[in-house]
Amino acid sequence: MHSLLLGLIAALAWGIHDLCVRFVSQKTSILPAMLIVFSTGAILVAGAAAALGDWQAMTLQAAWLAGLSGTLFALGSYALYRAFALGPVKLVAPLVGAYPVLSLGMAMLQGQPIGTGHWLAVAAVVGGVGCIAVFSTEDDGSPVNLQAAAWGVAGAIGFALTFATGQAATHAGAELPVLIVTRLAAILLLLGLAWLARMVQLPSRKVLPLLVLMGALDALALGLVIYAGTLPRPEFASVSASLFGLVTVVLAWLVLRENMNRAQWISVAVTFGGIAYLGH
Repeated sequence: MHSLLLGLIAALAWGIHDLCVRFVSQKTSILPAMLIVFSTGAILVAGAAAALGDWQAMTLQAAWLAGLSGTLFALGSYALYRAFALGPVKLVAPLVGAYPVLSLGMAMLQGQPIGTGHWLAVAAVVGGVGCIAVFSTEDDGSPVNLQAAAWGVAGAIGFALTFATGQAATHAGAELPVLIVTRLAAILLLLGLAWLARMVQLPSRKVLPLLVLMGALDALALGLVIYAGTLPRPEFASVSASLFGLVTVVLAWLVLRENMNRAQWISVAVTFGGIAYLGH
């Protein structure tokens, strides 16, 4: 139950964060914006890690897994930003939020039994996302942006691998040191990509407060999911956190005034109902 609650809080934080991503990704370059967001999160985590972190419990295996988790998180987040820059929230959010389907696939490859109910939930997620795409096409009068869909799927893959490696790192070491190593690895990767792309210009001052808020929300959400690795049934946190897409869709409808007809709402409900069942 504690893991489930942590995941739900993370979902709320990430839902607000992703609504901001939709706005920011269309106002500034992605890599500099991500550097501000990740650096803010790293500063917040570093303060807690320095004061409360059990660094003696940090093993070489935990550090390696944390670094891998951070690298995957940076790549998944980049895909998320690109997807929201190209497509509407009602299409991108369910795609990215469907990462528990991939987590289920990894569990199956590891030899864990998968029940009929789980396969039906997977079918609901895939079918729901497909219906969202179809109804979006009819509503907007233009084809679904395949690039946005592809980046959304890439984001889902990145997040599924991030949470799996992050929770494994927590098992092998201490929570706060794992979080700071994860953040540092993500920032180093982004710095390398920004240097290669020659993107060193900072975002405008108008969006800086929003980027700092996004960094705080992102650090809180990822920290809660990774911390759940120390609790019973940590997979509940990952699955319940995946409902952030539903939060984002509702906020986009309320704040950004994205049009949603009845068929699209039903498709969204089916998709996230299937995602929720995967944590059963």
